[in-house]
Amino acid sequence: MPKILIVGGGYAGFYTAWKLEKWLRPGEAEVTVVDPLPYMTYQPFLPEVAAGSIEARHAVVAQRRHLKKTNVVTAKVTKIDHAAKTATITPAEGEPWQFDYDVVVVTGGAVSRTFPIPGIAENAIGLKTIEEAVAIRDRLLSNFDKASNLPAGPERDRLLTVTVVGGGFAGIEVFAELRSFASALLEYYPQLSFEDTHFHLIEAMGRIMPEVSLPTSHWVIKHLDQRGAQIHLDTQLTSAVDGKIELSTGESFESDLIVWTAGVMANPAIVRTSDLPVEERGRIKTRADLRVGDDDDIVADAWAAGDISAVPDLSGGGVGGYCVPNAQHAVRQGKLLAKNVVAVLRGEEPKNYVHKNLGAVAGLGLGSGVFQSGKLAIKGLLAWFAHRGYHGLAMPSWERKFRVFWGWWNNFWLGRDIVSLSAVQRPRAAFEEFAARPKPAADAAPTTPAAPAKAEPKAAPAKAEPKAAAKKAPAANAEAGEAAPKKAPAKRTTAKKAAPAEPAAEAPAAEAKAEEVVAAK
Repeated sequence: MPKILIVGGGYAGFYTAWKLEKWLRPGEAEVTVVDPLPYMTYQPFLPEVAAGSIEARHAVVAQRRHLKKTNVVTAKVTKIDHAAKTATITPAEGEPWQFDYDVVVVTGGAVSRTFPIPGIAENAIGLKTIEEAVAIRDRLLSNFDKASNLPAGPERDRLLTVTVVGGGFAGIEVFAELRSFASALLEYYPQLSFEDTHFHLIEAMGRIMPEVSLPTSHWVIKHLDQRGAQIHLDTQLTSAVDGKIELSTGESFESDLIVWTAGVMANPAIVRTSDLPVEERGRIKTRADLRVGDDDDIVADAWAAGDISAVPDLSGGGVGGYCVPNAQHAVRQGKLLAKNVVAVLRGEEPKNYVHKNLGAVAGLGLGSGVFQSGKLAIKGLLAWFAHRGYHGLAMPSWERKFRVFWGWWNNFWLGRDIVSLSAVQRPRAAFEEFAARPKPAADAAPTTPAAPAKAEPKAAPAKAEPKAAAKKAPAANAEAGEAAPKKAPAKRTTAKKAAPAEPAAEAPAAEAKAEEVVAAK
């Protein structure tokens, strides 16, 4: 039975495995998915997770729950040697091992692409994972808590200033959602006013949201400006050291929350450790039928899809002739890839991927959105319903759809949950603060060996023969590892018994004799 290895469990990888379970006959192939995370993240929901409109767990899909016929391995693929058809799998715990396969499907996705701008690596946060979205939400809530206890001034302004870098769909959506969230929070913080909150979006190009028409993008800018959010076009971020934002226009301000959404790149941890062909932008060369290679050369038994691949856009709408890295293409490519793999296993020809983008829809906060399809543009509340309806139905499995819609319904009546769980970043902090610990060795009482128990009978005659006891005591205590006993002298209450000069004088000689005895032993 051939072994199919799927590297990456994101959109394309999850849908490929999901559909292979549907179309493969029993015993026709064995499918294994390897991903460091045990879930698939539905990334279009990340802005709403960051704004508290969707519960974080509802925006992810558990692989083991929905891939019931697939071997799910929670680990990293650290090397692909397709010439030998082996992959190195490295788990978080334990030793790496070699996995032999017959067919490999590379769907490792993309990561945030940053530039060497001072301070970005140390202070900014991306928006590619559910963990990042939750951290953004908790940071904003925590900053409101801190700012409410401060007087008006630079420190409070810093805490209440949010900066988003990148004016694409992801940047505009998280920027608008956070603006909406901050406005809603002011109800619970009477110490703060709307004027205390500051939102800046930095875009190096002269426009935002290239997926929509220019007039629609202008409407979005005007709409956000009316809501107190400022967009800097034709502007580059030059520094973010210690949270101080410096722009190419000369403007500067301080911001405690910096969100980076200015582009993505193919996952380098997979691309750079495989022997599959790569094009100039670092993506795996992929044909229109999703097999690895180009028009002149096909790499047998190797497939790729999603953000990690350079798939030709046969519809003519792609940037540079290739499909843009978004969820629409990744999901559809994953479904077709599964069909094509099954077709090749059965000796049939694969089909080319062709998808013409029918439109773009974005949420701009509660009750506001934008939808663009051709020359048709819908703005406001109706577009917001279209956004939620489209993405709610696009969420994989009815189980996850129900959770998302049920959460929206609860929020409609109860409002957004504004509890910050930033403490989960250090869950043991409270326990460690009050946990009892052993005392340091220096403070502990000195311990004595068991030998003194044998020495006690020798010291007992001290009452009857004080001189003899004084002579023998050093030897006994030297053998036991202690100082000379002081109990016997303490019991002498009379003046006559309290100062026996002769035993004290003889003590050094007795000690020397005791040392000779010990040395002899």
